[in-house]
Amino acid sequence: MSGLLGPSDIRALADRLGVRPTKQLGQNFVHDPNTVRRIVATAGVTEGQHVLEVGPGLGSLTLGLLAVGTHVVAVEIDPVLAAALPDTVAERLPDAAHRLLVLTADAITVPAEELGTGADAPTALVANLPYNVAVPVLLGMLERLPSIATALVMVQAEVADRLCALPGSRIYGVPSVKAGWYAHRRAAGGVPRPVFWPVPNVDSSLVRLTRRDSPLGDDALRRRTFAAVDAAFAQRRKTLRAALAGWAGGAPEAERRLRAAGIDPSLRGEALDVTDFARLADVAPAGETRA
Repeated sequence: MSGLLGPSDIRALADRLGVRPTKQLGQNFVHDPNTVRRIVATAGVTEGQHVLEVGPGLGSLTLGLLAVGTHVVAVEIDPVLAAALPDTVAERLPDAAHRLLVLTADAITVPAEELGTGADAPTALVANLPYNVAVPVLLGMLERLPSIATALVMVQAEVADRLCALPGSRIYGVPSVKAGWYAHRRAAGGVPRPVFWPVPNVDSSLVRLTRRDSPLGDDALRRRTFAAVDAAFAQRRKTLRAALAGWAGGAPEAERRLRAAGIDPSLRGEALDVTDFARLADVAPAGETRA
């Protein structure tokens, strides 16, 4: 895998562009080629595959993905970095330049159709996500792009732990459940701080996600489920009967719906997995029926 950016390349490129990494945009650039090779290998992407990358920055991971023959659509919010990325690829991997599409956009709001449709729709997400928006970006992409079958994301280690947490854990919560709606998750290893410039003040980890073979429900059920999840963990020390009172329209109604779903009302939200929450959300309010 040739043409990758090393530490001196990253500094020289940043100087040439007048780029100074900002905390506001969560900019910490990977400058270690071996780390890039490891990420690409762990992602398991292959030649000809369409890959979505969020926050490509100076292009370290972009080059690694292109080097194995993928097609990459890269979403970059910084207009200076977005404008420079095609030139970097053309200079270092000229034969791969035609397989790159760069969008200057916010990954949270970019329209799904701009990321590819039909045969060009991305089937993998591989990204060093900006840590301040990692969870909403990840969940948003999984929701809006059902074509994404796998994802490998680098996030803050604490966030990775929460995404992968299982019921009963003290760190199990909203990100764990909502990510579980879309995919199975597993930890894929830590990433040392010195491979970044500037060196971050937090540890980083990789999370591998594989989309569920069959969805847990339609979008209407997803919205109801997520509302129940938000309510359950907003007051996580309370029993579900109490925590879900506002969501259900009162504690007695919350208890009725919990019992109808086969869930003990005295439990707390951390005891339920995503299928439990979906079953609860599928119980109709008193006097109503589900279509």
